[in-house]
Amino acid sequence: MDITYKTKGCPDTAAIIALYISSGLNRPTSDHERIHRMYANSNLIVTAWDGDKLVGIARSLTDFCYSCYLSDLAVHLDYQKSGIGKQLVALTKESIGKESMLLLLSAPTAMTYYPRIGMDHLDNAFMIKREA
Repeated sequence: MDITYKTKGCPDTAAIIALYISSGLNRPTSDHERIHRMYANSNLIVTAWDGDKLVGIARSLTDFCYSCYLSDLAVHLDYQKSGIGKQLVALTKESIGKESMLLLLSAPTAMTYYPRIGMDHLDNAFMIKREA
């Protein structure tokens, strides 16, 4: 498997939606415009490609000097457990630099994954849930 990683550019929305569906990540995939806005308003996108096929993505919001919120990490089901997710996180961390911390909210099914790739579990998060 020859995977190429990119830190520049953004895939088209249809490819992102197809990846979300194939990865099992719960996102509003029936709302093309909302997915488009999610990416238009993100300032760090790291992608993984098998040829011209999008097989992984990490979407973040960051100031590149203090904090980074990794809001989406998705890997196509056929490519999971091959190190792509770990590499997407590593490239995200590399892009934000040593001054910045990396934070994410885990999907319930991924709670055991993140400690395995070196992330610490936290008990001090709060949220106001979305209405739509």
